[in-house]
Amino acid sequence: MRANNFPIKNRIAEPLTLDDLSAPLRVLRLLAADFGHLPAPDVDTSHIYPDRLTLRFHGGLDAFEAWREALAVPPESVTHGVQGSGTTRVLKASIHYAGAEVHLHGYTDVPAADGGAA
Repeated sequence: MRANNFPIKNRIAEPLTLDDLSAPLRVLRLLAADFGHLPAPDVDTSHIYPDRLTLRFHGGLDAFEAWREALAVPPESVTHGVQGSGTTRVLKASIHYAGAEVHLHGYTDVPAADGGAA
């Protein structure tokens, strides 16, 4: 296999099938059943990382925190950063859940008093 997870077959990259994304899609189904009351995230799967499910939350960190708690992600495993010239705060965390790697990304504006946009 190459680094991009496309198997090489006769020197032509063979794309993944939907079955190859079964782990994150199964987790998404479980999360919808078990945590359907939580805020809806933006959801991503990718053929580049076929065992990963990414849940993104914009416009505040309450939804990120609700999901972090629901998935029992330890607070000390959350990383913090900023982007957009310091105007956007970013929290990230990940956990293995039911056979897939689940990544949580939370984004919120940095208040002007903290160096963000006015």
